[in-house]
Amino acid sequence: MTHSSSTSISRRAAIATLAALGSGAVFAQGVASRPVTVRLGYQKSSTLIAVLKAQGVLEKQLAPLNVALSWHEFTSGLPLLEALNLDNLDISADVADTVPVFAQAAGADLTFLAQEAPSPSAQAIVVREDSPIRTVADLKGKKVGFAKAAGAHYLLIAALDKAGLSFKDIEPAYLTPADGRAAFEKGAIDAWVVWDPFLAAAQRQSKVRVLADGAGIASYQRYYLASSKFAKARPDVLRVVYAELEKTGKWVKQNPKEAATLLSPVWGLDAATIEQANARRSYAVRPVVPEGLGEQQRIADAFFAEKLLPRKIDALNVALFKPGA
Repeated sequence: MTHSSSTSISRRAAIATLAALGSGAVFAQGVASRPVTVRLGYQKSSTLIAVLKAQGVLEKQLAPLNVALSWHEFTSGLPLLEALNLDNLDISADVADTVPVFAQAAGADLTFLAQEAPSPSAQAIVVREDSPIRTVADLKGKKVGFAKAAGAHYLLIAALDKAGLSFKDIEPAYLTPADGRAAFEKGAIDAWVVWDPFLAAAQRQSKVRVLADGAGIASYQRYYLASSKFAKARPDVLRVVYAELEKTGKWVKQNPKEAATLLSPVWGLDAATIEQANARRSYAVRPVVPEGLGEQQRIADAFFAEKLLPRKIDALNVALFKPGA
């Protein structure tokens, strides 16, 4: 082999090595640029998240942070926060004010991301129009359906207390909204406690009568949460989510017909029903501050007094996300 041939082979080997290194570098860069998936849980009543999902807004806003979303639907708030506590989710869409209390009692390490201002008329205790039950006091000894730990659960406790009754005076039936509707229409339960949009659907599609809503007894604030581990690791993601929730809340209230039309195919409800439901929700997204958590302690104390919580909790001792920080 001549010297020139040896040099040529060495040169080709060097070029091949550089090419391999180059392709490896490109591959490594591709791996590094792969989006991080954030797991977001929601339920049917998560209106603002439903709007953002339908419009694809969050994906667009999070793309510059190299973040992709995976969506996970739940039947009600308690299983949603249980999934968050078990590290099966990173962020939870809004749940009723009662649900975090149960999660805290279970030792969940959660961060409060945002709060929706009160919407007391967006949940109610209903009976069939021909029911002999005329007042909340008439529920004594009756079978009442509702979702465990939902805002409806506390509304029932608060309404019974106001009527001079306790939770032990009724027969509870823990039912998801879908199962509750079926049981209510079959007459398997005497009353049903439920929230919008299920409440509006029942009012428009069935003959129902409202015994009581939350006015004066349960303000019904809804909370967005994140696992504290995720909140510490990705505050940039939470800032984007908070900003989009705030904007979307204003848009829904300013454009009720457009919002209802957008949500109709998503929820499988007619636009008029959705518009009625949305009119009762504030959708005013705001930061969670310690002085805004007073009702959380009253809720926790009420559930503990009825032996529905395993232990007494300090509902104000929670981690709060500061969107402006």
